[in-house]
Amino acid sequence: MEIGKIQTLEVVREKDFGVFLAEPGKKRDGREDSVLLPKKQVPEGTKIGDCLEVFLYKDSEDRMIATTRTPKVTVGSTAVLEVKEVSAIGAFLDLGLERDVLLPFREQLYPLKAGDSCLAALYVDKSGRLAATMKVYPYLSCVSPYHTGDEAEGIVFEINPDMGAFVAVDGRFHGMIPKRELFMNLKPGDRLHVRVTRVRQDGKLDLSARDKAYHQINADSDLVLEGIKKHGGRLPFTDKADPQVIAKEFSLSKNAFKRAVGRLLKEGKIEITDQNIIFVEKPVKRLKK
Repeated sequence: MEIGKIQTLEVVREKDFGVFLAEPGKKRDGREDSVLLPKKQVPEGTKIGDCLEVFLYKDSEDRMIATTRTPKVTVGSTAVLEVKEVSAIGAFLDLGLERDVLLPFREQLYPLKAGDSCLAALYVDKSGRLAATMKVYPYLSCVSPYHTGDEAEGIVFEINPDMGAFVAVDGRFHGMIPKRELFMNLKPGDRLHVRVTRVRQDGKLDLSARDKAYHQINADSDLVLEGIKKHGGRLPFTDKADPQVIAKEFSLSKNAFKRAVGRLLKEGKIEITDQNIIFVEKPVKRLKK
């Protein structure tokens, strides 16, 4: 019997306060080989010899106990969990059971408060109790159903300035937005829609938070036009500016910025000088009297 796992156990004894479960077919020497399923959790009609699917954890008195409720995450896997409260030792996360799970401060990547949610993995600590960690990298899977061009939802769990943003795709699979694709200010905990740009040989996913160029150009053009207007209709640089300047102002790559500017120029919405991009306000056509 393993704590933090869902497993099938056999009913071996009945008591007024519940039933005791043990591994099916295993020779038992005494109570130490069984675990209690409280009466309120016992399905109606259950009898000795029946097998039940249960989850094992420790109660407030540090005793292993079973439940028929399904937890939001099991040991070795990840899920987005809600913060129920923050205490002097860490944050308590909603596991979907009678008891919450502790996320110690040392396992947190950024401060949390009640009502927040975070991506976390479940593990068994040195004392044999269930605990949570936001350091999920070792718990993510490289076996995903995704292919190049697929879209998915992801949550950022780490930023590496030299490599990019590490993303848990669907909260379960290894993904990364490479530095060359990182033109927005992301932080751990951010959720975003991503597109798979490559599936590596090891199964990890390269991602982009942007759509394909021919779809993205409309949104980029609107973004650039609004940016020009915010500068009073005169942007203080052109599409020949340094990539860092463009990324800081619009969170776009230089190529994406040039495509957007080209679209606006073609539509007659801007003019380009040696030093500026200028918004062209079309004259209002008035009806003849």
